[in-house]
Amino acid sequence: MLERVFKRNEPRLSLPVVGTEAAERPKPAPTRKAGIALALGGGAARGWAHIGVLKALDEAGIPISMIAGTSIGALVGGCYLAGRLPELEEFALSLTRRGLIRFLDLRFGGAGLLGGMRLNRRLVDTLNGVDIEHLDRRLVCVAVESRSGHEVWLDSGSLILAMRASYALPGVFEPVSCGDRQLIDGALANPVPVSVCRAFEERLVVAVNLNYDLFGRAAVLRMRATESRQPLPEDIRALDADLDPAQIDAIRRREKIGITRSMADAFNIIQDRISRSRLAGDPPDLSLQPKVRDIKLSEFFRAREAIDLGYEETMRRLPEIVRVTEAVL
Repeated sequence: MLERVFKRNEPRLSLPVVGTEAAERPKPAPTRKAGIALALGGGAARGWAHIGVLKALDEAGIPISMIAGTSIGALVGGCYLAGRLPELEEFALSLTRRGLIRFLDLRFGGAGLLGGMRLNRRLVDTLNGVDIEHLDRRLVCVAVESRSGHEVWLDSGSLILAMRASYALPGVFEPVSCGDRQLIDGALANPVPVSVCRAFEERLVVAVNLNYDLFGRAAVLRMRATESRQPLPEDIRALDADLDPAQIDAIRRREKIGITRSMADAFNIIQDRISRSRLAGDPPDLSLQPKVRDIKLSEFFRAREAIDLGYEETMRRLPEIVRVTEAVL
């Protein structure tokens, strides 16, 4: 089931009273403009590539009519439509491996390892008081209700709250309270939200898929259940005479998976499989696929590399974008 969450306590229309000012009316939703609709997918640190995509489109003069964003796609898309993309890019480029610690407000015993409030304070400094319906183009942030699994489209109300809900990755960030619902990362239901753009009857939808080449095509492996014959780390010393240093190092890396690696692998698999299924049933008119597979989910300090990859992919596909834009619009 699909649900939309609208701003609560929205003022109602009323007739003006003689001798007083007319009651304030809510601002109508932005009208559709000519251009392409962007579906910006999730991908954690890989999502900085969206900044490069948007910069390339702006340089080429390609108009954007709406943005549907999931997870970091909602963050980048929201900042772009609010006119704050340069500030977001500056923030992303300022991150270093060591500097990330300043934004990791660890919380033990809660619903997530990170409270996310330090990052939220940074957003408040830039976007406090901005509502989605006041943007000049339509924005939809995709999230998921944690209890029911319903996909939630946030298309009005607080921009900051909507973006936070969309990137609230379970186990990492705490769920975001919105009305009487607990919302989590939209990538669990709709990693590349092409369907959102279609629902608003956009004529040309361009998707930015950050996970298309993580695993290749899905496969089924048939094998015999036997104990691994790979030597364990404690056995390596006995095999030093037969293994070169590179082989020993490879064995050690394989054995040290850990909880962080396990969570990242699981999330990558979920995004890849759900993306393939949903895009097969509702494909975009054109899909941009920046080559960001080597950037890990947590490597936010590699922003320059991700932004450049997004920019390069968009410029490489620019003739196609121009051609389909002219044909459809």
